[in-house]
Amino acid sequence: MSTFVLESEQTGEPRVEVRLKRSAQAKRLSLRVSQLDGRVTLTLPRHASDAEATGFIREKAAWLRGHVARFEADVPVGQGSELPLEGRLIRVMQGEGRRVVLGDDRLFIPGPPERTGRRLAAFLKELARDRLTAASDGYSAALGRPFARLSIRDTRSRWGSCSAEGTLMYSWRLIMAPPEVLSYVAAHEVAHLAEMNHSPAFWQVVEQLYGPHRAARGWLREHGARLHKYRFAPPA
Repeated sequence: MSTFVLESEQTGEPRVEVRLKRSAQAKRLSLRVSQLDGRVTLTLPRHASDAEATGFIREKAAWLRGHVARFEADVPVGQGSELPLEGRLIRVMQGEGRRVVLGDDRLFIPGPPERTGRRLAAFLKELARDRLTAASDGYSAALGRPFARLSIRDTRSRWGSCSAEGTLMYSWRLIMAPPEVLSYVAAHEVAHLAEMNHSPAFWQVVEQLYGPHRAARGWLREHGARLHKYRFAPPA
């Protein structure tokens, strides 16, 4: 995959790197800005020339720069930071003793400030495991299909998955989303125990387990990428 760099023409304009991806299935040139990492990809048919690609990018320069400029930077987490937890905004504060303590709108993290991010991430992972295990157990029992095991990871490409062997995997960052969104993802993955596809029959199972799910799916599409912006460890 090659790249094209759209250089700045005026002071303050962002420099944009565009990845060029040729596809035998593509019928026309199309641009995509990833909501996860802000990367720009131009997909073009195999027969399209480099000159066509360059011209298309320059034609869309204002649109591209606007999207890149609006792309949010990573949010480092430490003492005094705010972040969402189960759909509500909380502030991270210095704690006492040895335990992490969650209040109504405060999360108290004891220990040295330089370890706050890592301790917070560990707390969120365990809380996510508890919530997702409870939700998965409930939906699995309702469906009458047991799962083999459950794992928690920090995946960027998907919120959850279900393997053919019945292993459920979830992103622990779902604990930052509203509870109904976490529950929807659990229902979605458990439904795959019965239907390993996204057929109408699959969505009927999701509806049976969770109920109307359009709002939860819409929340993830609109706000999900933001949950990946929070960084819990200082850069190496």
